[in-house]
Amino acid sequence: MHLNPDLEIDYLSRMFNASVRGWINYYGHFYKSQLYPVLRHMNDALVKWARRKYKKLESHKTWAIRWLGRLAKNIPELFAHWQLGILPAAG
Repeated sequence: MHLNPDLEIDYLSRMFNASVRGWINYYGHFYKSQLYPVLRHMNDALVKWARRKYKKLESHKTWAIRWLGRLAKNIPELFAHWQLGILPAAG
């Protein structure tokens, strides 16, 4: 998944939430063990996006993970998988 750093996070959530909800509905019933790695990969892609978007985070992966974790903690409804509790690490 390639995320353009020019896009805002609320646009990304609108763009991906329908697909993520579909994955959760399907894989959550039949292949739950396969669902978690996919959703964790989604978080990893969002961290990569944040590092490209915000120059302060560019050389600090841990800072980007914590930034995204705090965002997920404050606005869990932004992404469907965050509502399930699959959050990036928060610091």
